[in-house]
Amino acid sequence: MDDDIFLAGGRLRSDILTDAAARAIRESLTQARLTNWDSVRTPHLFMGLLAAPDSGVHKWANRLGADIPNLLEQFRELFLQTDGEPPPPLLLNREFLSDNVIRILRDALQRAKDCGRSRITPLDLLITLFTTPNSIVAECFERVGVTAAKLTEIAVRAEHEVTVQ
Repeated sequence: MDDDIFLAGGRLRSDILTDAAARAIRESLTQARLTNWDSVRTPHLFMGLLAAPDSGVHKWANRLGADIPNLLEQFRELFLQTDGEPPPPLLLNREFLSDNVIRILRDALQRAKDCGRSRITPLDLLITLFTTPNSIVAECFERVGVTAAKLTEIAVRAEHEVTVQ
C-alpha cells in the first residue's frame, strides 16, 4: 500500500500541508493530550481546526453562526476522558493517528489535488470531516439539528470566499 501521506519512517509528510493546515494538525495533537487520549481521533482533528483557525475556518464558523472558542470547549468537554493514565507523548506519526484520521488526511489530499492544489488546506480537512461516512464530528452537529450536508455546503461557500479574495 502506498502511504502517500507518510514518510518511510511513519512521520506525516509536511510538504502535503499548507502552513495553516500544519498548524491545525499540530494543534490536534495538543487537543488529544488535553482530552486524555493516546491517539489523534477525528474529533481532535476538528478541535485542532478550531484551536488554530485560518480565515477559511473563521468564515465557515461565521456563516454557521458558531463561536469558535465556545465550540472548541464544547468538543473538549464532549470527548474528555477522565479516567486512566495521562497519555504518553504524541507525535505526527502513523501510529498515533487513528485509521479514520489517516483516511481523512488521504481523502483531503485527493480533494486538494482534485481542486488543482498540491497541499491540503484547513477547509479540505473540514469538508472531508463532514463528508466522510459515519463521521462522529458530523453526528455531533446532527444531534443539534445541523446536517452534514449543511455543514459541507457552508464550508464550500467559505472556501469559495477565501479563493475569490
